[in-house]
Amino acid sequence: MSNIYGDWLRAQREAARMTQQELADTAIMTRSHIAHIEAGRRIPSKEDARRLDRALNTGDVLSSFLPGNDSTITDYFEPARHLEQQAVEIREFAVSHVPGILQTEHYARAVMRTVYPPRSDKERDKHVVTRLERAKVLDDPVTPVVWALLDESVLRRPVGGPSVMAEQLTHVIGLAERERIRVHVMPTSLGAYHLMQGMLSLMWFDDQPPIAYTEGLSVGKVHDSPHIVQQLQGAYHLALSDALPLKDSLFLLKTAAKEYEGHA
Repeated sequence: MSNIYGDWLRAQREAARMTQQELADTAIMTRSHIAHIEAGRRIPSKEDARRLDRALNTGDVLSSFLPGNDSTITDYFEPARHLEQQAVEIREFAVSHVPGILQTEHYARAVMRTVYPPRSDKERDKHVVTRLERAKVLDDPVTPVVWALLDESVLRRPVGGPSVMAEQLTHVIGLAERERIRVHVMPTSLGAYHLMQGMLSLMWFDDQPPIAYTEGLSVGKVHDSPHIVQQLQGAYHLALSDALPLKDSLFLLKTAAKEYEGHA
């Protein structure tokens, strides 16, 4: 995002002769959160912006002129996208398709073709580029730590056709074999289990409490209530305890990839 907002915040803080820590204490935030905002790496929540306005006596400027949303991100996912870029640990659960940060270009393009109302080729290209930008969080060899829990149906649904699926599953296998991610598969033989109602992403940070993001059909929500986050973390761990071990999950992924290669 443009850093005009962060630069302006820094200028107001310095004009008030406050350090980042002093502003953080006054606005009831963390110093690293202030640093992220000033550097343009994070957009504050509406409430954080109001506290900053009060701390700096800037009226309602910071809360009224928050940076605009990225038009290539679904409105309800925008807050989660910014958090995703700052997380030090991410645990994904997917019941219908491969999580966004693990998607290949061809797979992402196939997913975008299912959106209604339909988008033009130019619009789809922009969304695919944004999806691939999200995946760059994995360029760092260590952070964030990523676990992916996939329903077996994610492997079996031929999104984009056999060749696209073979490439996508091979990509996930490669990340797991390089120990960049940890992947577990929830077998269909298990029957009903915790989490199967929708997608879930859990995130942890250095400078703020953990959050959870849930998503269903055309709706998504960031949860920051400690009670709700703890419940969703518990549900994830219960589901994970029923999933296949890493070795067995990789075997299933490799088997599915070979089957798709045979039909490509």
